[in-house]
Amino acid sequence: MKPITRAVAAACISMAAANALAQQAVADPDGPIAEVVVTATRGAKAVDKIPGAISVISQQELASQYLIADDPSQALATYIPGYAPSRQKMSSTGESLRGRQPLILLDGIPQSNPLRAGMREGYFADSFLIERIEVINGASAVQGMGATGGIINYITKTPRANGTTHGINVRASTQFRSDNLDWKTGYSISHKSDAFDFLGYAAVQRRGMSYDGSGRRLGIDTVQGDTLDTRGDDVFIKVGKTFGDQRLQLTVNRFNLEGEGDYMNEPGVVAQGVPTSSVPGTPVGEPTRNKVRSASLDYRHNNLAGGAFSTQLFSHDFEALYGATRVATFQDTRIAPNGTLWDQSQILADKLGARVTYVRPDTLVTGLEATVGVDVLRDQTEQRLALTDRTWVPLLKFNSTAPFAQLEYEFGPVTVRGGVRHEIAELEVDTYTTLAAYGSRLVQGGSAEFSKSVKNIGAIWRFAPQWSAFAASSEGFGLPDAGLVLRGVTLPNQSVSNLISLQPIVTRNNEIGLNWRGEKGQASISRYDSRSKLGSVIRINSAGVGLVERVPTTVKGWEVSGEWRPTRALTAFGSYAETDGKTAASQGAPMDLSLGARSQGPDKAVVGANWKFMPSSSLRLQATHLFDRDINIGRVVGTSKLEEHFKGYTLVDAAATFGTRHGKIGVSIENLLDKLYVGYYSQSAAATDAGNTYAGRGRTLAVNYSRNF
Repeated sequence: MKPITRAVAAACISMAAANALAQQAVADPDGPIAEVVVTATRGAKAVDKIPGAISVISQQELASQYLIADDPSQALATYIPGYAPSRQKMSSTGESLRGRQPLILLDGIPQSNPLRAGMREGYFADSFLIERIEVINGASAVQGMGATGGIINYITKTPRANGTTHGINVRASTQFRSDNLDWKTGYSISHKSDAFDFLGYAAVQRRGMSYDGSGRRLGIDTVQGDTLDTRGDDVFIKVGKTFGDQRLQLTVNRFNLEGEGDYMNEPGVVAQGVPTSSVPGTPVGEPTRNKVRSASLDYRHNNLAGGAFSTQLFSHDFEALYGATRVATFQDTRIAPNGTLWDQSQILADKLGARVTYVRPDTLVTGLEATVGVDVLRDQTEQRLALTDRTWVPLLKFNSTAPFAQLEYEFGPVTVRGGVRHEIAELEVDTYTTLAAYGSRLVQGGSAEFSKSVKNIGAIWRFAPQWSAFAASSEGFGLPDAGLVLRGVTLPNQSVSNLISLQPIVTRNNEIGLNWRGEKGQASISRYDSRSKLGSVIRINSAGVGLVERVPTTVKGWEVSGEWRPTRALTAFGSYAETDGKTAASQGAPMDLSLGARSQGPDKAVVGANWKFMPSSSLRLQATHLFDRDINIGRVVGTSKLEEHFKGYTLVDAAATFGTRHGKIGVSIENLLDKLYVGYYSQSAAATDAGNTYAGRGRTLAVNYSRNF
């Protein structure tokens, strides 16, 4: 191992532990680390009573990371050991959790679009709104379909103090080039009284271009979507009223992120190792964009027949517009000569749903807690070609009803949990015709019905003061990318009802772990094994078209993370994760193919320290190392070349915050050593594509100012 690799790995292992971040909270400098309660498990529960790898990223940690980079996926990659590296793009292709796709939620509202995964779900709300992030690592069905890799639930802020408070927040970052200034400004108003509580927020943001460690302008992805050269805005409202044991709350979020259209992609030179860049210009068509509209009405009764009742009604409207291209898939000689037709795709997804949960302690016997409920979801998703108004993916109408029951029994130092969720789902599709590139095939409409019970069981044993161990087995339920399957039908006489590729994905995650929580820190280590007998792997053929292959997949890994607090002012933290995903060339073939960068990230280590050098001022230094990865040497399946190579790199970031009587000031430097590197996904999955080998940001200075009054 290289010296830097050996040093980073040794530092992580010495601090030990995988779901310690799950239990990490803002500590009282005069006492032990506070207990952390999470809600992603459908009921408020202390993490040391949940058998499994649960991670919580606190508001303080998020503030530090968003100061360095206003990038949601980069925050996850820093704090969640099994999360793949950020693409630094609007597109999140390749950003996985433990080699599988997570279900992303905002206050429990699904943001993911599993029916046609356009990989744009990473940007749906302004980072200022997020109070904490709860992560369930590993397959889970507790929040419904799509969590084969886990659950990532973003929790928005709520008024805490009585009275009315106004706040302003301004952030700017630069690399001291004329076209790369990023800035964001937001205004918030918070009110809490006996009558009601209210949180309102509005923000606007502009992002310029960025440069790599050599001073070369980064490549812009004008087709899949980029955060370079964009503008965004967000309006958020949360209003609630508490009366006795009951609470009623309404939340509305309106988010936009759209390209400015001032730069064009300039391909690099693969043979010479020159990455993709950008040049001023106006791309064809409309700029890429995300539009997200979310709303929920929540009701809770904390003392209903001896238990807690909660229900949520929600809606989620999502629109993703991709950039124009004249790819072969879009050509149709009935419209224009071959090779001249430009078009751009658009994904539209609308969800309506309801969640009902009832939690009752001491059910029948003392110590037995029962959680029961039902979820209902209606999801309608389609993909169109915007410039020519053609159907690429027909309207997918998905309806699901899922009753569930969970039992938890606590006796002394042991907590046992187990439950079952029964998914009753139907996917309906009308008759449609594929694009000319697929042969203009008429596909008969039909439906695919699924009825599947997914189970979980686990136990946690607090066997000594400050120590606990857990073992858990849980299943997650999902669908392959149905839109990708249906849009690519090339054979005649096909119907939706007989396409075997639409069979569901059931993933089982088995895991064991050990935790330590003490006055001076905490540490954990866990080992997991995740398997799908009928998994879903996307392979890119020689024409550059993604195809869904239904083959078994297995992901094994171990994660270790920890935090050490030698003094009241100093905290050190670290994590290390190994991920090993395997699949087969076809059903029945040996499991001897490694999952590529589209599915899983490389092994990763993170180390850092926080120093509170004054009562209201602190300094943070952190380093992330990605390990080399060379897989599938010489392997080909059909026309898909599976060989990938990745040369790892280390990035160092620094941030400082200063509290003053006039407000709080933050200063950060991303990529402190100005490292020149090409991102993991670009090196691995797009290594031969001159237009998609994107370098990462070089040294970047950011300044943030916030004040409440």
